[in-house]
Amino acid sequence: MARSTRSSALESRSARLKLPKRGKPYWVRIARGLSLGYRRIETAGPWIVRKATGKGDNWIKNFAHADDFEDSNADSVLTFFEAQALARTIARDGETNGGLITVAAAIDRYADDLAARGGRQYNAKLARLHLPPALLGKPVGLLTVRDLKHWRDGLLKGRTAGTVNRTISTVRAALELAAATDPRIINSAAFKVGLKKLPDAARARNVVLDDAQVRELVRLAYEEDGAFGLLIEVLAVTGARRSQAARLTVADLQDARPDPRLMMPSSLKGKGVKRIDRRPVPIPAGLAAKLRQGAQGREGLLLLKSTGLPWGSTDHRDPFQRIVVKAGLDPEIVTSYSLRHSSITRALLRGIPIRAVAYAHDTSVPMIEKTYSASIGDHSDTLFRNALLDVDAPVEGNVVPLVRKG
Repeated sequence: MARSTRSSALESRSARLKLPKRGKPYWVRIARGLSLGYRRIETAGPWIVRKATGKGDNWIKNFAHADDFEDSNADSVLTFFEAQALARTIARDGETNGGLITVAAAIDRYADDLAARGGRQYNAKLARLHLPPALLGKPVGLLTVRDLKHWRDGLLKGRTAGTVNRTISTVRAALELAAATDPRIINSAAFKVGLKKLPDAARARNVVLDDAQVRELVRLAYEEDGAFGLLIEVLAVTGARRSQAARLTVADLQDARPDPRLMMPSSLKGKGVKRIDRRPVPIPAGLAAKLRQGAQGREGLLLLKSTGLPWGSTDHRDPFQRIVVKAGLDPEIVTSYSLRHSSITRALLRGIPIRAVAYAHDTSVPMIEKTYSASIGDHSDTLFRNALLDVDAPVEGNVVPLVRKG
């Protein structure tokens, strides 16, 4: 990195505030053809970068305020040395990107990094679709809290807080990866503040359906299309994520046994290198027979579309919305993920140990406790009612009253 330039007139707050107020900036040369300027005004003075074009003129850009009256926030208010570093970055960017990585390129690199670690590139590609062209083309080093917060808050229109959090988490990871590999990017604080997660997002998507509603959705799915019905039944019975079900192979169906099961592949969620494990998940004999019949005479993937192609990440959404409407449910809140929520809640309410539920659903005990505690409270009346002591109820069976001695 370039060595910082010293300036007794500009580098300290007290020195700057002693300068006479004037419209003309005070300049300090920080590199060949590059200067950092400060304008002394009544309020906090702006930092300015001036770069020679090599054609006898230069371009000038205001980019932040000096820390004259408030401390630096590493974004809109900068110290002299922070402003100097950002001025160099802006100069390298120039009026084009000049090799400085843009948001679009950062997301592409993050997708490549996910692939190298065995992760899913889908989330990175989906996040890219939610970003406007102006933000995609902006250099990462020039992003501000205002840029990112404005985009994050705009995502709430028509989306749940949970969806927004998943999207911004991907973008933040991409920006942080870019910052980690390019020392010129010094505004990582803007990523943390501007892309801070929205609160109370966990419960918003936890739509739990009762057994009758789940059965009706499965029935309507088969009416829609046989292959689609098979996918939805697998999701409803196992509580797996769609991405897991889509990776099931014919070899994962273990039906030559009295208790058929699927060897469900783990998801690609989480951090670090992703290793695909397979966990046994029990299924009814009826579903095992349907799966065997559907896979007759082929190898490879167990669940395919009626066209013979694999299920893509969004192929199920439109038909699922149609069956939700036919079932008289709200397509704005009931998604295929509701089948997973319902499966986990059903297992917990039927007394299956939480660790076993977490194992079968490829999640963790802390995550279940955090995400499903409210759902369990809303649906546990029947369990507790069966255990209530009713002193007015008639005594049944071989109950022998205690006799007080003496």
